[in-house]
Formats: sequence, C-alpha cells, structure tokens
Amino acid sequence: MTQNTLSEAEYDAITDAAAHWCMRLHAVDCTAEERLAFEQWRNAHPLHAFEYEAMLEIWDVAEHLPRPEPAVVVPIRQPGRSWRQYAVAASICALALPLAAWTGWNLGWLPNSYQHFAATDNVRHVTLGDGSQVELNLNTDLTFSNYKDERRVTLKRGEAFFEVSHDLNHPFIVRAGEGKIRVTGTRFNVWMYEDQVKVNLVEGSVLVTSNTQLSGDGLRLGPSMQARYKHGDYMPQISQTYANDTSLAWRSGKLILDNLALNEALPLINRYLDKPLMLADSATGSIRVGGVYNIKELNSFASLIPRALPVYITRNKDGNPVINPMPQQPPKS
Repeated sequence: MTQNTLSEAEYDAITDAAAHWCMRLHAVDCTAEERLAFEQWRNAHPLHAFEYEAMLEIWDVAEHLPRPEPAVVVPIRQPGRSWRQYAVAASICALALPLAAWTGWNLGWLPNSYQHFAATDNVRHVTLGDGSQVELNLNTDLTFSNYKDERRVTLKRGEAFFEVSHDLNHPFIVRAGEGKIRVTGTRFNVWMYEDQVKVNLVEGSVLVTSNTQLSGDGLRLGPSMQARYKHGDYMPQISQTYANDTSLAWRSGKLILDNLALNEALPLINRYLDKPLMLADSATGSIRVGGVYNIKELNSFASLIPRALPVYITRNKDGNPVINPMPQQPPKS
C-alpha cells in the first residue's frame, strides 16, 4: 500500500496499531521482542511513524487525567490493562465528543487546546494558544496544554525562553525534569539536559520546585537570579546572575564558555551533540575550556578540542568520543 492509495479501512488499521503499540511500549511487561517488532512496524511505512507520534501526544494529555476512584460496581477489564491505558481511550473519546470534552474541561481534567512544538536544526519562535511567546533552542521539544485552572507546558528536552502573557488567575506551569516552574506573567529561560535543569529569570518572578511530589510552592526567584536542580534534589539551588552572564547567548546562535571546567562545560555542549562527549576520568574534568562557538557547528567540537587543550580523543564501546589528558612529559634531568 502507498500513502496515496490508502483505503479508510487501511488507515483505521494503522491508527489501531499505533494505539496498540503506544500501550504496549508503556507497559511494564513489554518485552525486547515486542520492541523490535514495533521498530519493524514503525519503519515499514511513513504513516506508521506519523500515527504513532500522534498517539504519543494523546498519551501525554491522558497522563494528566485523574486516577479513577474505586467504585461499588467495577467494569470488567481486560488482563494487563492499566488505568493509564483506559485514560488514553477516555481522552480520545473526550477529545472527539463535544459534550464529553466540555465536561472534561469544566472539571479541569482535559485541556481545551493542545499544541506540540519542536526545533531541530534552527532556533524557532512560536506562539502558544494563550498568546505567550516561546523561543526554542536547537534540539528542543515541548507541549502546551490549556486547562481551566492553569496553562501547562512540558519541556521534554532542550531549552526555551518564555515571555508569558500575564494572567493572575490562570497560572503558567512549566514542567521540566522532576520539578516545575510556576509563573503568572514574566520572562525566563529553562535549560534541561538529562536530569539537570537550570532556570534563569530575566523579568518578573517565578516559583521553582525541584520535585513535584513535594508539598509547598517552591522557592521564589527575582530578576537576575537562577535556580538549578537535578534528580533527587529536595530543593533547588538558588544563585545570583550577573551582567556578563552568557546563559542566553544561544538566542544569538552562540555558546559562550567562560573558562569553565570540562565537567561543567560538557552538559552545555552535549545537549547539541549526536554523540555526547565523555570524560576519561575526574582529573580530565578539571581541565578548563573557553571560547565562543556557533551552536549549529558544535558537532565538530570533538575534533577541535585537541587543538586548544592538552587532550586527545578516543572512542568507547558505544561509539562516544572520550576526552583523555595528554600524558605528562617527564622532567628533563
């Protein structure tokens, strides 16, 4: 079959298969054989990947549905199905039926609008459904959902600069890693790499929480302040930024390293790379690096760094470039 000659039944079959794979890949008992079969199915036709990505977006919305309360009458459920899987089905129905969608919105369960944005090779400027402006750095992926009681962004990866439309009664929440940032109207930047998150506030104020499972509103940032947190942090670390701070240089297409130790610089570099750079040991991480780099050309960083620092590059078993220190020359007698 080709994309131009699909019948309605064939298209429905692809949608059903995408829903099946979305549920199986999120199941705790999903096997390696099933994951391999999914990859083969996804690569068999362009529409397979397209429909699966669309199903993932519905799954993201369903993630925020409340868990069903125990009832006296319990419907028969198929073995192996979780509440999350039924939430996906419920969200599909609710998004499809105007009355159910209105009910879900009114109860604060479902958004009345949902958007997905991604930037790959270029910085991208987008407008969210509430009018807020967002600038996406390279390799950035986020979603926006507008709920009755809050506006919600999930930063899945990368970095974004937000100019949030002011709405005191409709707070703007950014979820990044295990924490969140809560605002009503302000300008701020959120950077994320693996489990590390950094928030830089330019204007207004935000509340930063390092773990959404903890009680409380978090710590408040004022202008020219930043917060950092990572997996397992009870509270974010707060510090002051200064006039020469270069955190937002990416908006001009630059990454500026101001005499940083390699163990601090690599997370800033690696989020742009296809294969992240590794350190041979902790001593290598203390070597300092500086310079101004074009963010679109950072994949060549591994080949450039031996020209600037006393290091050489090897590859580990996974194909990642590894930075090694040059052996010390013995003193001449």
